[in-house]
Amino acid sequence: MLLLTLNGTWKMKRTDESEWIDGLVPGSVYNDLLQAGKMEDPFFRDNEYDALELSKFDYEYTREFHVEQNVLDHDVVLLRCEGLDTLCELFLNGTSVLKADNMHRTYEIDIKSLIVPGQNVIHIVFQSATLYALEKEQEQHLSSCADAVPGISHIRKAHSMFGWDWGPQIPDTGIWRNINIVGYDIGRIDDVYVTQHHSDNKVNLDIKVDLQNWNDAELNLRAQLVSPDGKTYEQEIAVSGLGATLQLEIDDPHIWWPHNYGSHPLYALTVQLLRGGESVDDRSLNIGLRTMTIRQDKDTWGESFEFEVNGKKIFAMGANYVPEDNVFGRINYERTLKLIKSCVEANYNCIRVWGGGYYLDDYFYDLCDQYGLIVWQDHLYACGNYDFNEAFKESIRLETIDNMKRIRHHASLGLWSGNNELEYAWAYWGWGERYGEKLQNDYIKQFEEYLPELSKSLDPNTFYWRSSPSSTGYFDDPNNEHIGDMHYWDVWHGRKPITEFRTLYPRFMSEFGLQSFPSLKTVESFTLPEDRNIFSYVMESHQKNGTGNEKILYYISEYFKYPKNFDTLLFVSQLIQAEGMRVGIEHWRRNRGRCMGAIYWQLNDIWPVASWSSLDYFGRWKAGHYSAKRFFAPVLASACEEGTAVALHVTNETLNQVEGQLSWRLMNHRSEIIQSGERAVAIDDLSTQEVVSLDFAAELNTKQKLRQSYLEFDFVVDGQSVSGGTVQFVKAKHFDYVNPNITSRISETADSFIVELESQAFAKFVELDLQVADALWSDNIFDLSASSVKTVSVKKENLSEPLTLDAFKEQFTVRSLFDTYE
Repeated sequence: MLLLTLNGTWKMKRTDESEWIDGLVPGSVYNDLLQAGKMEDPFFRDNEYDALELSKFDYEYTREFHVEQNVLDHDVVLLRCEGLDTLCELFLNGTSVLKADNMHRTYEIDIKSLIVPGQNVIHIVFQSATLYALEKEQEQHLSSCADAVPGISHIRKAHSMFGWDWGPQIPDTGIWRNINIVGYDIGRIDDVYVTQHHSDNKVNLDIKVDLQNWNDAELNLRAQLVSPDGKTYEQEIAVSGLGATLQLEIDDPHIWWPHNYGSHPLYALTVQLLRGGESVDDRSLNIGLRTMTIRQDKDTWGESFEFEVNGKKIFAMGANYVPEDNVFGRINYERTLKLIKSCVEANYNCIRVWGGGYYLDDYFYDLCDQYGLIVWQDHLYACGNYDFNEAFKESIRLETIDNMKRIRHHASLGLWSGNNELEYAWAYWGWGERYGEKLQNDYIKQFEEYLPELSKSLDPNTFYWRSSPSSTGYFDDPNNEHIGDMHYWDVWHGRKPITEFRTLYPRFMSEFGLQSFPSLKTVESFTLPEDRNIFSYVMESHQKNGTGNEKILYYISEYFKYPKNFDTLLFVSQLIQAEGMRVGIEHWRRNRGRCMGAIYWQLNDIWPVASWSSLDYFGRWKAGHYSAKRFFAPVLASACEEGTAVALHVTNETLNQVEGQLSWRLMNHRSEIIQSGERAVAIDDLSTQEVVSLDFAAELNTKQKLRQSYLEFDFVVDGQSVSGGTVQFVKAKHFDYVNPNITSRISETADSFIVELESQAFAKFVELDLQVADALWSDNIFDLSASSVKTVSVKKENLSEPLTLDAFKEQFTVRSLFDTYE
């Protein structure tokens, strides 16, 4: 049980300085230095390089705490450190009690003999992880991300803190999670593992409990499960030995489903260790009743790779998560809640926790449980090689045990993956020749043998995948599109056109994407006016992908006219990103069954930067995230065009048949109808179909007509438009847009602002914004025909600041692609 928390205000300083300042625990060194005015904002201009220099010093934290005699009366008194980042020595009343070297571990130290009634002193000294990595790299070269501080594979610390091709080299440190004193009498619960057995309208739970019993006392175990509607299930048994299994049977279970397939009910499970009816220790978990695995079945195209949830094969849709801030002391529940809500609003059902970060806080997985997001969880190895020596093996063994036991009960957990792109690198990047047989064999031992076996022993109920991407293992063409999952980067790194996505039929696409700049508001947060040129020193410092800015301009030049100023350049960069993701994901959804997942790179940013994210550092939605809301819609109408031929498809990613009307209109650039049609559609659950194949060769028989015509399509169910889009027959840069002269009417309800928009001609990529405040629009970056009225709303709770109707009108702006060039 918790006896005393050591969270709160400590004193901290650099070890070579004399002045102590306040330090907040949990928190981090950079956060404390920022709060005390001892460092500049590391994200402003090029301050990141000064922040890196600060990481080359050692830091120390100390505080006094008072202990009552009754604390010492417990049989066992432990200091529990849930997060020490990373290399540190911990002293208690002057005695060294711990030398830690793994950020991802939880440490427990028996301190009963070291603390005294009254005042006690705890003191933690953190060694520079940056200098350690550099020194180790001099002793032995281990590959890692080329954009990171060298040597990071030598240290068990979130790799991306040292830099990546989207993040700066700002490796924070400190006491980043809770630190408490806990006490136990007689015994304790070590572990609870729940196995579910599903049958017709019934779920049986096996609740395996491991425990300690220091005095061979007579103990009982009690399990209590409370359903979402308050119904209680219980069992109590006597304990013999150091473990037991309790069993509960649930009739009429509330089944957990991913987002957009059903609800996400959770049951509250409490396990108590009892002596004479009194609780000695307890453990509480929230669980969801569901079955989930990855199916891999031989088929016409190779071998499937698909999530199966409650017997239904689902198409996974989402993005890759990276840490939300380089300054770890600023990451909190509120920020993560906002991010998860943005995922749900954009129709995600899945999120991949990428292996270059860290095992996330409990509240992240709680939120994914509550909102129905399947978690693909990487183990924490990325783009590097590792010396699998005995000390390293023991460190990662304990790290894996700590985190798999902590996370595995979550309803949202769908998959454990061994690493990010390590097998890929050994197979395709020439690592065998560069790094030799020993490290290659170490990879096999660690990722093909040791971690799979360890993971199976800890969580046999959850599917384990050796690497991402992978096919059959052992470096056998791991990026094979016919087996396993796939990462594809020829669009972007290889500068292939975005239509190249349509040539691929991966079983599961777990990484792909294009870069864009963040919005002007975000750029203004880290620049001065003179910095606002994408090739300025500051803007290039906030682009970590080498020739990334050049690539953005390349893709803009392929599809759009040259933007007229800095602001419109930022905006148009987001359009190419959005279009690229749309083209790929709509294609893979049209091929549902063959392809069963599209997880783009990347969801979010670690700092304000040009990157592959669809949400920027401040959580602002880029064009790509608004596009995701449409291309991840449960019911999707999409088009596949080639020349003047267009095939219209409807994809149904729900558990019910959908009936509706698919209509289309061929129009000129002033939205005057040339030809129209419609087709009744009835589409089965979890399926896709081509509804109609059209060819407008006769109507579009001149270059001018091709440049002045577009197709609009719309799928209507029960009188409501659920999905639609447009097709142009030439690239946007060649289309003959005319000034749409968009007008707006803005009104107010009790909880929202309502914007009605009309145009006088076809408007491509209409963007709504507020000059100062941030807003989450019900739709944005959409196409608008002159023949329709578009209604968009903003909930007042989704504004960054309260606004009156007059203030909203004053700040409101609207533009389209037509306004981006001269």
